[in-house]
Amino acid sequence: MMINKIAVIGAGTMGHGIAETFALHGFDVRLYDVNEAQLSKARAAIREELELLAEEAYITADRVDATLARISTSTDLAVTVGDREYIIEAAPEKIELKRDLLLRLDMLAPKEAIFASNTSSLSLESMLVALSPERKSRFMVCHWYNPGHLMPIVELSFFGNMPAETYAEVEAMYVAIGKQTVKVLKDVPGLVANRIQQGVAREVFSLIENGVAEPADIDKALKFGPAFRYATTGQLEVADFGGLDIWCVVGDNLLKEMDNAKEANPALRRKVEEGKLGLKTGEGFFKYPPEEVAAIKRQFMRKLIHQLKASSFYA
Repeated sequence: MMINKIAVIGAGTMGHGIAETFALHGFDVRLYDVNEAQLSKARAAIREELELLAEEAYITADRVDATLARISTSTDLAVTVGDREYIIEAAPEKIELKRDLLLRLDMLAPKEAIFASNTSSLSLESMLVALSPERKSRFMVCHWYNPGHLMPIVELSFFGNMPAETYAEVEAMYVAIGKQTVKVLKDVPGLVANRIQQGVAREVFSLIENGVAEPADIDKALKFGPAFRYATTGQLEVADFGGLDIWCVVGDNLLKEMDNAKEANPALRRKVEEGKLGLKTGEGFFKYPPEEVAAIKRQFMRKLIHQLKASSFYA
């Protein structure tokens, strides 16, 4: 089966970006949410993001309206999924909510439709219980990174419940929309990318907690040190280039001095307790004046677009 008809369940931060990406690459997309106001907000966000892509010459201007025309919205779940071939849910990370949603989708969607969950924190096994025996072999995790329309990675589960042919069909679809797929073989919390990210974050927060450097300098060390290489070279390649013997010696010397905490760092927890949650509250480790937030977000998007244009992922 060639997948052409997509349903995205949930029109929030991740859902609207997923719908946008599929539509940008020619797919017929239906976007569902329980709230009509959220669907309107999602369409506005999609238009704004597409217009920025056009402004940065990542896409041509005529693709903005053409992409939006391929996205229909609905608050009716049956209408949304009735003829869909691939259905991905991007609902909040609450297991009971997802199980209830999957149960309903199983009853409403075509029997041949492939189901996916955009999660990295909930196990596939915990969600499979909501599905019929026939559907269990057509359900997988397809984890996108935020912002979904710009980040190239999608992590795809291959945990033993799905035939190789079905997995290959989904993988081919993601390659067709310009994504770099990561085949995840074990159902572990966080999958691959988030576990790597948390490892970096743990040490970054520890450096702040211990007063080793100011937040701006810690971010500078990451951006112009390891992250500068990581934009083009993976950690295992970096280790090979540097020499595994060197990495082994440095590991023996350094790792025993580094953070090995099993819970969130106190410096991070204090910020949360103070209500300093980052961009959305105007302050986190840095300050974000309310009148500058929109521009800050836009500049963040621009940087990712420029990185995409400089890479091999050009749309």
